Amino acid sequence: MSRPSSAAHPASGPWPLLVLGSTSRYRRELLERLRLPFVVASPEVDEQPLPGESPAELALRLALAKAEAVAALMAVREPGRDVVVIGSDQVAELDGEPIGKPGTHERAVAQLRRMSGRSVVFHTAVSVVRPDRGLRHTVIVPVQVRFRELGDAEIETYLRLDRPYDCAGSAKCETLGISLLAAIESDDPTALIGLPLIATSRLLREAGVDPLQMLATTGEARP
Repeated sequence: MSRPSSAAHPASGPWPLLVLGSTSRYRRELLERLRLPFVVASPEVDEQPLPGESPAELALRLALAKAEAVAALMAVREPGRDVVVIGSDQVAELDGEPIGKPGTHERAVAQLRRMSGRSVVFHTAVSVVRPDRGLRHTVIVPVQVRFRELGDAEIETYLRLDRPYDCAGSAKCETLGISLLAAIESDDPTALIGLPLIATSRLLREAGVDPLQMLATTGEARP
């Protein structure tokens, strides 16, 4: 089931219930920056890639699948309630292959050694679904990340300090991982962390949920 965000409570009045279809604390913290009332629900989606599916195609498909899965869940939990669901997924790509979350220290070491001195593309997709209006919009935001040449000692030091084992690519750019990088190229600066807020805000407006209007009418627009 869903649970309230730590930042806000579900919207009341004419606004739909906003739902983040993700258990990622990084995405929750990013969405909280918009100061919108929302709840969080866990999508039940098989994240295995399909045969021949590119990393970008995988991210797009999973973002929409997560949003639709949570929309179906909310239809059961909150029948008749107008909801807007945000789904997102990120897949890193190197040499045309997806790079997942390492999960362990050893896999993180192997990932960073492989990416040392090279460019990796992080495909971050976001989908906004509003079933009552038949709206389903999905976009993808690519981020090109160039790693500097990394030695084994600094890889080991970084991993012991930041422990980024739940992050694709084994680096947290919002913390110490930025020291591993030579450059980041993107039109949407939060995309690399996991939720492109420029694209998300645009899709929300297209779905009839303007963040600034919502804050003004729910009494959340305060200093």
